[in-house]
Amino acid sequence: MKRIFLLKGLDCPNCSAKIEKEVGELDGVQSSVVNLMKQTLTINVAPVAANTIASQIETIVHSHEPGVVVQEETIIPVTKSYLLKGLDCPNCSAKIEKEVGELDGVQSSVVNLMKQTLTINVAPVAANTIASQIETIVHSHEPDVEVSEIVQESYIPEKKQEANESYNNEDKKLTVRLAIGAAIYAFGIALTVFAKVPLPIELAFLIVSYVILGGDVVWQAVRNISKGRVFDEHFLMSVSTIGAFVIGEYPEAVAVMLFYQVGEFFQSLAVKRSRKSISDLMDIRPDSATVRRNGELITISPENVSIGEIIIVKPGEKIPLDGVVVDGNSMLDTRALTGESVPRSVHKGDEALSGCMNQTGVLMIKTTKAFGESTASKIIDLVENASSRKAPTENFITTFARYYTPVVVILAAFLAILPPIILGGGWTEWIRRGFVFLVVSCPCALVISIPLTFFGGIGAASKRGVLVKGSNYLEALNNVSVIVFDKTGTLTKGVFNVTDILPANGFSKEQVLEYAAEAESFSNHPIAKSILAAYEKEIDQSVISDYKEISGYGISAMAGKKKVYAGNTKLMDSEHVEYTACEKVGTKVYVAVDGQYAGCILITDEVKPDSKKAISDLKHIGVEKTVMLTGDDEKIGKAVAEELQLDKYYAQLLPDQKVEKVELLDSKKRPGSKLAFVGDGINDAPVLARADVGIAMGGLGSDAAIEAADVVLMTDEPSKLVDAIDVAKATKQIVMQNIVIALGIKSVFLILGALGIAGMWEAVFGDVGVTIIAVLNAMRILKK
Repeated sequence: MKRIFLLKGLDCPNCSAKIEKEVGELDGVQSSVVNLMKQTLTINVAPVAANTIASQIETIVHSHEPGVVVQEETIIPVTKSYLLKGLDCPNCSAKIEKEVGELDGVQSSVVNLMKQTLTINVAPVAANTIASQIETIVHSHEPDVEVSEIVQESYIPEKKQEANESYNNEDKKLTVRLAIGAAIYAFGIALTVFAKVPLPIELAFLIVSYVILGGDVVWQAVRNISKGRVFDEHFLMSVSTIGAFVIGEYPEAVAVMLFYQVGEFFQSLAVKRSRKSISDLMDIRPDSATVRRNGELITISPENVSIGEIIIVKPGEKIPLDGVVVDGNSMLDTRALTGESVPRSVHKGDEALSGCMNQTGVLMIKTTKAFGESTASKIIDLVENASSRKAPTENFITTFARYYTPVVVILAAFLAILPPIILGGGWTEWIRRGFVFLVVSCPCALVISIPLTFFGGIGAASKRGVLVKGSNYLEALNNVSVIVFDKTGTLTKGVFNVTDILPANGFSKEQVLEYAAEAESFSNHPIAKSILAAYEKEIDQSVISDYKEISGYGISAMAGKKKVYAGNTKLMDSEHVEYTACEKVGTKVYVAVDGQYAGCILITDEVKPDSKKAISDLKHIGVEKTVMLTGDDEKIGKAVAEELQLDKYYAQLLPDQKVEKVELLDSKKRPGSKLAFVGDGINDAPVLARADVGIAMGGLGSDAAIEAADVVLMTDEPSKLVDAIDVAKATKQIVMQNIVIALGIKSVFLILGALGIAGMWEAVFGDVGVTIIAVLNAMRILKK
């Protein structure tokens, strides 16, 4: 029985892993999976244990997280999506995500900063009233953000272009406001310095400039306080600058607000440009499609094209939907999908994928998929939604900022109050130091730059033909110590050729090949296709009956009145056929007719040109162990492993045995490290799911690969895995740099502020300057 429990309030990755493990060890529980994003626990449990499992789960959860509410899901939740137009602050988006997730009836809440959307799963009883609550929460953090429900997502080029604007009308208004405020501030300072105007006139200019520059910040702080949200950047800036006015540091007060606003402006631009960079990178869907209807060519939106219609793609145009070429020859630029610059030729009968650029000839393509299911749409959706799966570092930073800000506010209060009481006097100086402490302590540098770095890392990987489904998987790639490869189609080409036929017991080569071809005529396996290609004749499938494909063994079928077996030695042994084992290296298909051994067909597969270099490069960048799993015989496995210099190989494995070997390798890996499995994403789905990181090879056009894996390499090159780990390591390096930069510099300025050495001007650099440095450093990953 499958049962789902909602763990309301669970936000600890460590605790969730422990809960998952301990629930999985309960009697009767066959599987246990905690989804931290959805805050759910999904179990498969034997009926005999079903009645008592709920109380056991609650006991386990509360032993780790006493505040988490455990309730079983009995009602199917409603999924709703909202457009948050104008949202560009990672810090605010994290707060919105958290507060919406805490509303009654909401089971999960995810803000996608790239798409500017909020997606929730909400109980039907609360679905009708949730919109107003969401709008209230959003506007409490971002008053100018427009909130609207997305009834049906559609592809509208004008909206996409507007969303991609990195400098819009709101930015222009803010620029004008900052310029006016700065000009009034500069004029007031100039009058004071050169004209020696009285203090009231100086104050008038400074107060006016302060209201223009920081009025919205103070107003937001007041609104937040009225709602019980005290400790945020608006509060820190308002208290410190108003306090500076109180103690007579008028120019410094306005300067802090000016530079804070300038810093926020640059942060906003950085997020928008990062979003635009990824959007431009993934801009592989065309705005229109040319369709032949009733003998005429008409131009319509790609989403209005039906499956089976004929579209015409001219040179220089992008292919809008997946299909098969029915007329024409051309070269296709697949760079947007694969990261490769070498064009690919297509002819009549070949598959043409959406997102490719047609370079030379006119193509007539019969569509095989709807717009939403086409390759380009799926890839874009994957990249855009990857930010919803947050890395442990991101989750840690969000939690850290939640506690960090109140702590520094309390420390600032102690700094301003306790020394004057203990030492006697000096209130103005110690209050000034407290305000400096407040300005420096704002955690913007961390809460903005860390998500931005992972955001950019996913974009950089996609540019190189590597799709990473979440920043959690991008971070996990850093810790991969063991990589397990499937052989066929991953390390080898998967293109089989019949190289020899060894007949026996009076059968001829032609008879052995014919019987094998008849037995394999219904199979789509590459080995079957190679036998049919070698046979080169039409097969009357009407005479084939009682067809059975036995996983890991081979095929049995009736060819007319003859019982034919075609498969490996296990099949011959299971059917008690006396045969002569072939000693040659290659894949062997043994053929038996009516229980008599007829002969052996030898089939060979080539190793991919870059497999050896990929294995060498992986070891060079720190992978400790490379292992190959194959269903082929021992000799083939050994030959390929020795050629590629793999550390270990396992041959003659059935599909379920591959999972067992992965579990064995996983149990022996270094503590804290990860195991990755690389397969074709079709036959290896169970192993891909079992590995810490499942990597599908050759995902171009393969729906199964894209669905099954955590990371998809869009070409058949194993070297793409090196690129994926390379981008992951560069991303993590920048993340760690920003953590060190932000905390290191802030720590120095906090100490200097507490000692009275640093003033308000230094505090501005400690906050705004560090944030801008961290954001610029984060954007380096986009150039990777």
